[in-house]
Amino acid sequence: MKTILVGVCGGIASYKAIEIVNALCKKDYDVHVIMTKNATEFIGPLTFQSLSHNPVVTDMFNPIDKWDTKHIQLAKKADLFLIVPATANIIGKIACGIADDMMTTTIMATTAPVIIAPAMNTNMWENPILKDNIHKLSAYGYRVLETEQGHLACGDIGRGKLLDWQDIIKIVESSLQ
Repeated sequence: MKTILVGVCGGIASYKAIEIVNALCKKDYDVHVIMTKNATEFIGPLTFQSLSHNPVVTDMFNPIDKWDTKHIQLAKKADLFLIVPATANIIGKIACGIADDMMTTTIMATTAPVIIAPAMNTNMWENPILKDNIHKLSAYGYRVLETEQGHLACGDIGRGKLLDWQDIIKIVESSLQ
């Protein structure tokens, strides 16, 4: 059984990660979810825990019931790490090597392939700093997916919309073969 870590960031598109986790679990992957603090403002960890049947990690300093270094254990266990939706913030942190929460420390510790599925406002998506960070991540071997054009939660129309969750599933599965 392949293990997929799903990192959920705090953007309005985080609700789409529910469909992704649900679909991956139905395909018999062992799915573990790590949520940023901001993601928990959009969706409760219990939703992902109910779907994945695994504890959801939201904080580096959660009480532990057995001794292990959680980010290292998850990083070693992963066959793939999917970040969805990836915000401009998380993309910038990863590109700069900032490891100040459970998600970024786990990303830094994994040797598994990392797929980043961005979602953000068009102006953020087209920002040259973000584009530089994406270029940097691609050069490091991370796979950064494109975004779609369409209606965004903020009311704008443009690029920055998260790829369709079914397309993300296909990319994940092809990456695991």
